[in-house]
Amino acid sequence: MGRRGGRGLYVGRRAAALLAALLLALLAALLALAALYGRCRQEAPPPPPPASPAGPGRGRGPGPGPAAAAAPPGPAAAAGLGRRLPRHLVPLHYDLELWPQVRPGQAGPFAFSGQVNITVRCRQDTDAAVLHSSGLRSRGAAAVRGPLPEPGAAVEVAGLRQEAAGEVAVLELRGRLRAGRRYVLQLGFQGRLEEDLDGLFLTRYTDQGRSSMVIASQLEPTYARTVYPCFDEPAMKATFNIRIIHDPSYVALSNMPAIDVSEMKDENGSLWAVTTFNTSLKMSTYLTAFVICDFDYVTRTERGNKIRIWARKEAVKNGYVDYALNITGPVFSFLEDLLNVSYPLPKTDLVALPDFGAGAMENWGLMTFQESSLMFLPSDKFTSRKAMIAIMVSHELGHQWFGNLVTMNWWNDLWLNEGLASYFEYLGATFVESKISLDKIFYDRVVQPVLREDNEIGVRSLSESEDKIKGSFSLMSLFDSITYNKGASITWMLSGFLTQKLFIRALTLYLKEFSFSNANQDDLWTHIQMVIDAQDEVQLPAPVKQIMDSWTCQNGFPVLTLNLTTGTISQEQFLNKKNEKSTDSYNNTWIIPISWMRNGSSQPLMWLDKSSKVFPEMQVSESEYDWILLNVNLSGYYRVNYDQLNLKRLARLLENDPKAIPAVSRFQLIDDVFALTQFGYIQIETALELTKYLAREDELFVWNVVLLNLVPENLESTLKNYEVYPLLKVLFIKMLMLWKVTILLTCWLGLQDCLNLSSELYAKWMDNPEYEIPFLIRRTVCCYGVAVGSDKEWNFAWEMYNHTDSTKEDKDILLSAMSCAKESWLLYRYLQYGLSDTLFSSSCTSVIILYVVTKDIGHRIAWEFVTENWPLLSERYGKELLHDVLKVMGRYVNTDVQIQELQVFYNATLEEDERVATTLLLEFTKFENMERRELLSKVASWLQKNVDD
Repeated sequence: MGRRGGRGLYVGRRAAALLAALLLALLAALLALAALYGRCRQEAPPPPPPASPAGPGRGRGPGPGPAAAAAPPGPAAAAGLGRRLPRHLVPLHYDLELWPQVRPGQAGPFAFSGQVNITVRCRQDTDAAVLHSSGLRSRGAAAVRGPLPEPGAAVEVAGLRQEAAGEVAVLELRGRLRAGRRYVLQLGFQGRLEEDLDGLFLTRYTDQGRSSMVIASQLEPTYARTVYPCFDEPAMKATFNIRIIHDPSYVALSNMPAIDVSEMKDENGSLWAVTTFNTSLKMSTYLTAFVICDFDYVTRTERGNKIRIWARKEAVKNGYVDYALNITGPVFSFLEDLLNVSYPLPKTDLVALPDFGAGAMENWGLMTFQESSLMFLPSDKFTSRKAMIAIMVSHELGHQWFGNLVTMNWWNDLWLNEGLASYFEYLGATFVESKISLDKIFYDRVVQPVLREDNEIGVRSLSESEDKIKGSFSLMSLFDSITYNKGASITWMLSGFLTQKLFIRALTLYLKEFSFSNANQDDLWTHIQMVIDAQDEVQLPAPVKQIMDSWTCQNGFPVLTLNLTTGTISQEQFLNKKNEKSTDSYNNTWIIPISWMRNGSSQPLMWLDKSSKVFPEMQVSESEYDWILLNVNLSGYYRVNYDQLNLKRLARLLENDPKAIPAVSRFQLIDDVFALTQFGYIQIETALELTKYLAREDELFVWNVVLLNLVPENLESTLKNYEVYPLLKVLFIKMLMLWKVTILLTCWLGLQDCLNLSSELYAKWMDNPEYEIPFLIRRTVCCYGVAVGSDKEWNFAWEMYNHTDSTKEDKDILLSAMSCAKESWLLYRYLQYGLSDTLFSSSCTSVIILYVVTKDIGHRIAWEFVTENWPLLSERYGKELLHDVLKVMGRYVNTDVQIQELQVFYNATLEEDERVATTLLLEFTKFENMERRELLSKVASWLQKNVDD
C-alpha cells in the first residue's frame, strides 16, 4: 500500500510519543521493558481463537438482523474475542457475488448485498465455524454443504451469531465438521455503502461538467470482512471466483479478466449487468479488489500482460495518464528480469480514483491510486512530477512480487511487504527516469526522514513479536515510516554489504520457495544465508539472522563515535542526551557494516560487532590533510559522531575542495552534526562551522538538508521573531548571489524579485485561467500571489478552487494558498466559509483551520475561531481537531500567561485526564521553546562573528 494519505496537518512522532509517555506516567517501566525485550522473538505457534486488530466500532452496517440476534458467548463465540481466527478451518476457494445497488444520479443512502460460498478444509473436528464479518447483516439462511464430494450432504446450522467486538460471525452447528473433509459455508449478506474510503466505498466526482460516482474497494489491512464474510488473515490464502452485479452503464473490474457480461432483472423488473471474472490465483483476502465506474482507459500489452490505465474521461482525453501507461510495462519487465520471476497474471488494471484514502494500493491485477499519484499533465515540463509518479507506480508494481506473490505471514512482518516494495520503487523509478539520481533521492526521501523519527522513546522496532502486535497496536499504526522507510533503509544496507548480485539471487530463491504462500523475516534470512554459504566472495562476521535481527528487532539505531587519535570506534543507541530519562536504560548493540574512506580513497569494509573496538587503520597522522569519513554515501543505517580533530579537518576540506567528499556524504555529514547538536552530543557552533563552505555547494538536495536544520519546518512560523532571522537572511542572501537555492526560500527571505515573480505569474493566471503555473513552484507562487495581493487575488483563488476541472492536488494547493492572506478579515471570512456544508465538504473544515493556524497572523485568528465555534466543531470532529490545533498552537507558547490562557479553554472543554495531558504537553512545549530560543541565541552569536554585513 502506498503511504497513507493524511487529511490535515502531519504531527511528528516525537510529540506523540512524549505525550503518550506523559499520559501514562509509565516511562520508566516502558524503558525497562524495552531493555529486557531486546532481541528478536521466536515466532509463536498459531494461537487459538482470535479476531480483528481493527477493534470495535468499525462496523458499517445497521446492526445484526434477525438471523444474527445476540446470544451469550459460548466457547466458539469466545474464539472471536481474541486477535486471530482458530485454525479448525482453512479456506480453499471463494465463490463471491457482490451487488452494489447504485444507479447513476441516485441520491443515497446506498447499500450492497451479496452471497459468498467458501470451500474450506477441516483440520480439526469442530461444531462451529468462525470467520470474520464486520458491520454486515445476514441475508437469508446460512448453510453448510458437505462433506464434499458427497452429493446432497449437509450439516445443519443451529444459528448464526455476530460477535461485534471480535468482528466475527459464528455458525453454530447441530453436527460436527470432521478433520480431513471439505465443506462449503454459504452465507448471504448485506451492508451499507459509505463514502468513507475504506472497505467498499462510493466517491462522487465531476467529469466533463457532469456529476458522477465510482465504487471502489480498499481492503488492507482488515476491511475485507466489512465487504463479505471471510477468513480475513494474510496467511489464509485461497482462490476466488468473483461476480459483480452493477448498473449497465458502468463497467466492473476485479483482480482477474472479465470472462462474461450478461443481464438480469431484479424483483422489480429493472435491468442489471452481471460481470463474471476468471478464477483468481491463490491470494489473501486483503488483495481482493472491486471497481465499478464509467471511466475511460488507455492500454498496451507488455510480454502478454494487458495493461490498462483507467481514469475520468476528461483526464484520459487530455493525455493525463499516458505517462503512467508508458512506464508501467517497462517497470514490469525490469522487475521480471531483475528478480528472474515472471508476473503470473494475464492483465493489470491501474485505476486513478478521484478520492482515495491511501496513496495507492497494490491489489493483484487491479491497482488503485489517488489521481495525483498517477496523472501527469503533458504541458508540465518539470521532471519532479514524473519522478513522483514513477516512484508510486514502481512501489505498487514491486508489491506484485513482495506482498502479492509472497505475503508476510502476519502483520508484525509487514516490512517484508512495504519495506521491500519501498526499496524496489527507487530501482524501478530510476530505470524509467534516468535523470533521477538513485542514491540522492533515496537518502533525501527515505533514509534521512526516518532517521529523524527513529530515535524517540516509545518508537517500535521494525519487526515485533506477533503477541505484541495483537495486544498493543492497531494495525493501521504499522503503516508508518518505520515500516516503509526504515524497512527500505535496512534493505539498502543489506544489499550494500552483500552486494546487489548476491542479494537479488537470495530474493529470487525466497520468491520461488514461497510463491502463492507466506513467509516471515526468518525465512528471508535463511535464504540469504543459503546464498552466502554457497560462495566465498563475501564474508560476514556472523550469521545473517544474527546481523539482521540486531537491526529489525530492536528499537532505534546506533551512533558511532570515532576517536582518530586511538582509532577507536564505539557505538551506543542514538538518544536525546538532554533527556535524563532516555540515557541509561538501553544497552543495545548492533552488528554494523562500516564503509569508509581515508583522504578520498575508499577502504575495505569493516565490521563493528561489539560496543567498542580499536581499528589501527583509522589512526591518523598530525597532518591536517589526513582525514577519515565513515558510512560513505550513507550506506549504513546509523549516524556518526567525529571527534573535534576530524571535524575541523573535514570543515577545512569542504571550504577548500567540497567535491573531495561525495555529495551524499556531504548531505549526511551536515544532517548528522545538526542531529548530534539537537540531541546534546556536540555544540551548535561545531555544526555551524561545517556550513561555511555552502557558498560553493551546488547540490540542491544538500541545500534542502541545510534548510531543514536551520529553518523551522513551517517557513511562516516564529523564526522571524528572533534576532537570528536578519543574520540568517544575510547569510542566505550572500549564498544566493552565487547560486539560486529555491523560490520558496527566496520568497521567505522577502527578496523582492521573488515576490514580484510570484505576483507576475499569479497575475498571468488571473488574466488567463488556462495558463498553467509550473507544478514545481505552483504552491509557492499561489501562496505569495495571495499574500502580496488583496481580496481580488484571494477571490480568484476561491473561484479556481470551485472550478470543476481542478484536480484534487490543485484544490489542496489553493486551500493552502487562501490561508496565506495578510489581511485579517480575509482569514476570518475563509474560516467562516469552512463552516458551510454547501461551500466545502466536511473533511475540508479542519484542513482550513490547520492551514490558517500555522500562519504568522493566522494562528491567533484561528484559535479565536475554534473557541468561538467549538460546540459546532466538536459535534463535527470531536476532540481530534482540538488536539491537532493544540499541537500547532504549542509553537507559540512561551510564557506562563500564554499557557494559562489556553488552559482556561481546555478546562471548559476537556475531560479531567485530557486536561492533565494538555497541561503536561503545554509545559513540555514551553520548555522546548525556551530551549530553542537559547539555541537560536547561540546561532545568532556565531553568525555575528562569521557573517559580514
